[in-house]
Formats: sequence, structure tokens, C-alpha cells
Amino acid sequence: MATAGPARAGGLLQRLPPAAWRCGPRRARSATACPPAAQVRQAFLRFFQEQHGHRLVPSAPVRPRGDPGLLFVNAGMNQFKPIFLGTAHPQSELVQYQRVVNSQKCVRAGGKHNDLDDVGRDVYHHTFFEMLGNWSFGDYFKEKACGMAWELLTQVYEISKDRLYVTYFGGDALLGLSPDEESRDIWLSLGVPPSHVLPFPLKENFWEMGETGPCGPCTEIHYDHVGGGRHAAALVNQDNPDVVEIWNLVFMQYSREVDGSLRSLPQHHVDTGMGLERLVTVLQSKHSNYDTDLFTPILDAIHKSTLPPLKHLLSCSPLHRAAGALVTRAWWGGADIGSVNMAYRVVADHVRTLSVCIADGVYPGMSGAELVLRRILRRAVRFCTEVLHAPPGFLASLVPAVVEVLGDAYPELRKNTDQIMTIINDNEAAFLSSLLRGRRIIDRTLQQIGPSKFFPTEVAWSLHGNLGFPLDLIDLMVEEKGIQLDWATLGQLAQKDAEQSHEQLEGSVARLDVHSLAQLQRDGVPATDDSPKYAYTIGQDGKYAFSFCQATVLMLYKDHSLQKEVGAGQRCGVLLDRTNFYAEQGGQAHDQGYLMRLGQQDVLFPVESVHFSGGYVIHEVTTPETLRAGDQVQLFVAEAHRLACMVNHTATHLLSFALRRVLGDRTEQQGSHVTAEQLRFDFSTKAPVTTQQLREVEGVIQEMVERNETVYMGEVPLALASGVQGLRTIDEVYPDPVRVVSVGVPIESALTLNSQAAMQTSVELCCGTHLLQTGAMQDLTIISERQLVKGISQIIAVTREQAKQPLAAECLCLPDSGLLLRMFYF
Repeated sequence: MATAGPARAGGLLQRLPPAAWRCGPRRARSATACPPAAQVRQAFLRFFQEQHGHRLVPSAPVRPRGDPGLLFVNAGMNQFKPIFLGTAHPQSELVQYQRVVNSQKCVRAGGKHNDLDDVGRDVYHHTFFEMLGNWSFGDYFKEKACGMAWELLTQVYEISKDRLYVTYFGGDALLGLSPDEESRDIWLSLGVPPSHVLPFPLKENFWEMGETGPCGPCTEIHYDHVGGGRHAAALVNQDNPDVVEIWNLVFMQYSREVDGSLRSLPQHHVDTGMGLERLVTVLQSKHSNYDTDLFTPILDAIHKSTLPPLKHLLSCSPLHRAAGALVTRAWWGGADIGSVNMAYRVVADHVRTLSVCIADGVYPGMSGAELVLRRILRRAVRFCTEVLHAPPGFLASLVPAVVEVLGDAYPELRKNTDQIMTIINDNEAAFLSSLLRGRRIIDRTLQQIGPSKFFPTEVAWSLHGNLGFPLDLIDLMVEEKGIQLDWATLGQLAQKDAEQSHEQLEGSVARLDVHSLAQLQRDGVPATDDSPKYAYTIGQDGKYAFSFCQATVLMLYKDHSLQKEVGAGQRCGVLLDRTNFYAEQGGQAHDQGYLMRLGQQDVLFPVESVHFSGGYVIHEVTTPETLRAGDQVQLFVAEAHRLACMVNHTATHLLSFALRRVLGDRTEQQGSHVTAEQLRFDFSTKAPVTTQQLREVEGVIQEMVERNETVYMGEVPLALASGVQGLRTIDEVYPDPVRVVSVGVPIESALTLNSQAAMQTSVELCCGTHLLQTGAMQDLTIISERQLVKGISQIIAVTREQAKQPLAAECLCLPDSGLLLRMFYF
């Protein structure tokens, strides 16, 4: 493999002073002598992009795309899961990826990967971090991945080889897995001393996506911060802060099956991840992530604002006597008088997380990721007020410092700075108010319970869940009265709550597994032709006509395997060569209806659900009789249900347009769901929506309905569609070509260069089924509007006859959250 000397490194990076790419341990630690974090990040991306032919892919938002099992994106590989699972749409950009590089925004707080409780207690855990990563999807494998990693670290970043240790999978007898000697031998061939190449068991060096799915051995690169010629192999993987993992290279070559066994994957992949914060700490010769320029501007801002109220406390600590010492010695693990060091770290970390999440549309709230973010905000506020004695509004005042550090890499932070500060301030005010109410409830409860060892668990859990009152704070307050919290019972409640949340997140949708998808592709089974779902017309009487579809059973799917035959009374998935059923996607519910074997009209196969997986449409049925591959069937969609979904989906597009018309162009869709009964639409807004504005929105929609506008639909190259001015999109991976839905304006007109036509109507990328003319909607009425969290509102609306029924209205103020719920009922 070609080597890269200093000249090559210089071509990759903007020039620093001579020999200053990496701060030596004896070099003065000045800003000009160390590579800034932005340059470290850029060097990684350019190395793989320019030197090794990788495609640069932007970071995905921290809210996962189409992955209900995750609260936040917690690893660089999350956005590529459809590739690993084989479920990527065959026309999407994802299937074109072979070599990819990026820097991914990640949050680990809540769920399986939860670093929240560790943040502040040490100098290297974070709730938000950046994951540098390179991927190979069926392209290179172990030798190339290890070689590039070693080249980058030792020749481009010029990290001393004698400080690096690598680990590999040492095998597992119970699983019948041999040691990964291939990886070991690769490292040895690269010149790594045998004493620095270490085997470790399954726990440390075997990576798994989840309880089932792609997995494989990994090899990790660790760095010894002390160096000096010592041998630190015994400290690797021992949670020693001086010897830390900096890069993990995962070789996905197996799939964990439902029964716990491992099967070889049809294609091998590489997934690597290196935390930017840890890498910068190494290259800037620091002992703490918080001492790097990813954090020091934020710590400086905290220091300048909190120095007066902390003056007495700081003067008592040798750590803080020198001005600015708190910032430059934030890594220090010695005496932490008043927990000030910890507070600095907590606040600096949490304000980064809050800024990134809010910029990506995740706001503090009452459930899921929003609830976790609310806990992060309230933890930060507590340290600001109780330890740093900072005034209200202090936390939000740190946002510009975060933008200074991360804004160039992630422009959405600059774009949304004011909104981020407003949301933090509003939520801080609500929390401080809740603290006052919570303290009153605790005092009143203590007066009522009389002599007791334990504080009432139900009261503590209610305060925690409904007011967001931290349990440790309740514990401190009741401890002063000689009373304890029943932590065992609270732990059981927390475990039960986590299990319920996990069940809700996981869902029950059955999808084709990676092996079945690979088998279909190997056998040349074509993707399902689902274009007949768009084959409907309007008759002269104004009624919609839906044609049945004739198809051939290609394969059946049962018990995680493809089968040629399924007996009577069995639940299975039916794969056809073509279908007119709409599979659940794009926020629209799946079609209902039935299959009927050709020539056997007295036996119906009701379709219970329809799902899309890797280009194949799976119709879930319970077979009344034996069904075989090769059977000819006719498909009949439930017309009333489909039409109702079409009405409500088109109504959703009109609602999105009307909201932007009334509330302004910064109003953006945050989510939607369309069923036959109603539509739900979530959107961002700077201020609560008034009743008058809702009526104006309804008026805009009614005008478009009365004009009976034609709805134009057609497939367009993605690059061409993306150039349409005024185009409404959401954060999704779209296929190419992509389907465009335009109300009242022919698609050709909307696509014309510099055309303003799309600014005056609804034009969206959408795979859903829609009306051909808006008149069939008849009417739309908003039956509820509420703020889910500060800055995000949700509308539920009905159409047609439901919309014409008389409504009454009621407004409910929710004092604990400061939110307004406006309900309209029949």
C-alpha cells in the first residue's frame, strides 16, 4: 500500500507552522501550536474522500430516520442501517454507496447507550459527540480498513506509534467462533509490535447492532496519554483515563438470528467510528476532552459570566486561584470544591447537546427523545443555579459560544440560533416554576405523613414524571427531615417504564430479514411493481374507479424464511410480482382489501397489513387455504378506505401550504400521519397559533377545494426536482427518480428554471396516493391544535362529511408546561 509522508499530509491539510501538526508533549500548548478541531475533522474527511475514493455524506439529523427503535442517532452507522439490513429502496441513493465517509452528530442519553449520568463526573463522557467514520458496503474489508486507519493516524496525524495499541476478537468457544487471526496478522504486517496487538473476548471486541441483525468482530485502536516508553498493554480496556480507545473498526460478516445463532452475511461491510473529541484531545496533547478547543470557548463563556458569584469559593481552591485556571484545568480530577469543576463540564456538555438537538427539530417535551432532552436541560439548569449561582437565562446565553465552535461544520446551528435560545429560556422558566411547586408539594406531604422512614413513592414518582422533578433532588430535600426515598421501588417503576417505552419503540412490523432479501436478489426475483396503486380514474359522475390487479405469487415468507408453500390457517407474508396495494410509508396508512385466487371466487385472503422492504411489497395474510408460489391471484383494494386516505393525504399537503401562507415560510413540517379517519400534522412555529390563524388556514384550504384544482403527479429526476423553488421536503432519503405532487400547477411549469409557480401552491415530493382534483375533499375542519413542546404544534383535522358537523371549542391551559391545548369537539 502506498505510504503518505509529510508532503502528502501537507496536501491534505491547511498548512500549520512547521512540525506543529501535533503538539508534542513538551511543546508549548498555545492555540497556534496545535491543530484546531475543525482542521482535524476536515483532515479525516479529505483523507478518505481524496486519497481513497470515499463519498462524503452529510451528517444525518440526530432524530433517527424511520427507526422507531432509537431515541437519538447514537452512532455513525444509523443512517446506513437500511444498507446493512438490505432494506434500502432499490431506487434510493443509498444503494449506490460503496465507500462513504462523514462526521456524524451523535447523542447518547436514554435508551441502551446512555452516558447522561457519567457526564461531568469524568473528563471524557459526553451526551453529544461527533463520530468520524468511514464505511465500505461490500467493497474493501479488513486489510484495507486497517491499513488506511494506520496510515491516517501515524503518517497524516503523526501520532507516535509506540503510544498505540490495537485489540482484536479473541474468539468465543460457546458460539464456535475462532479468534480473528486475520485482523491480528494484518496489524503485525503493518509493523505493530506483537506486544501491542492484544486479544479480547466477545464483550469488548464483537459488535452487534441489536438482539438480532448484522454483527461481527471489531478491532480497536487505543492511545496511551502518558507514553514515555512505558508498556501500557495491561491498562487497555481497563477504564483507565490515561489509556483510551480512539477508533473502532467493525467488520460486519455475521447476522445474529432470532434463535441466537450466527449466520454469515451475504455481503461483508466495514463500519468504523472515531470520536472527534478524543482524537482532538490526543492531537492537542491534552488530558481532558474539555481542555480542547471544542469546549474551551464554552468554558470561557461560563467562566466570564459566573466568576463574580463564585469569587469566594474559587479563592478557597488552589485549582481556581489563578484567573482562568478553571477553564484551562477543567480536566483536573483532584479536589473539586463545591462541585464547580463538575458543573462546568455538565453545563458545557449539555448546552452543546441542547443546541444540536433543537437545531435538528428535537425539543424538550414529555415523551421519548423529547423527554430525555428535557431531563438534560433541567440537569444543566440545576448546575447553573445551584452550583454556579448563575441567573435565569444564563444557559441560553452560552448558545453563541456553541455556534462559534460547531456552526461552520453544522450550518443549521447558525440558522436557528435565536430559536435555540428562546426554547432553552422558555423551558428553563417552566422548570424553575415547577421546582417551586414541587417544593411546596414535598413540604405538604412531609407534614401529612407523620413519623415515617420512607417518603411516599407514588408522590415522588408523580413529581418526577409530571413535573420533571429530579429524584436525587427529592432525596436531598427529604433527607434533611430524616426520611429516605424507597429507591428499590422507584427502580422497579423506572424499569417498568423503560420496558413499556422499549415495547412502544420496537413496534411489531415484520420485515424481510437480510438473508431472505439477499436470497431474493441472488435468485433474480424482481422488485415488486407497485405502479398499479396509482391506476385510478374519475368517472363522469365524479366517482373514483379503482381497477383490480392480477398478479403471480412469487414467494411466501414465514418464520423468518422464504417458503414455496404455506398451509391453511398460517399467518405469512405474500410476495407478488405486482400489486395495487399501498404499503405503509410516507406517513400514509396501508391499504385494506383482499386477495382471491384466480378461478376460486368463494375463498378470500384478507390482507391485514402491507409493508415495503428492500423494493419488495409484503402482504400479510392468514391463509384460509394452502397458498403456493406460482398461484395466480386477483387483488381488490377496499375502495372507501383508499379514497378516504387519498382525501386526507391531499388535505395534508394543502394544510402544509396554508400554514406557511398564514404563519410564514419558516413554518416547517415535523411529521404527519394519514389514516382514513383523520390526518395529523406536526409543524414548527415560533409562537402559539391563535384561533383566528387557524380559521385563516381553513379558509385558504377551502378556496383551493372550491376551485377544484387539478392535482398533478409524476416521476422526476431527484436532482431536477430538488431545484424547484418553494419545494416542501422533509428529512427523508428519497428514491431517484422521485414522485412530485403539485396542486393546480403542471409539474413541467414548476420545474421551469426560476419559476415562481411552486411558491404559490403546494408542491411536494411524495410517494403517497392523492386525489386527482381537490373538490372531492369537500371541506376541512381542524378539530384540535396543541403545542407538543415549545416550538412544535400538532394539528388534527377531518375532511368531507366529518368536517361539516357543528363544532364547539374549548381551550385548556396546562400550567405545568406552559402549553395551550385547543380542542374542538362535535
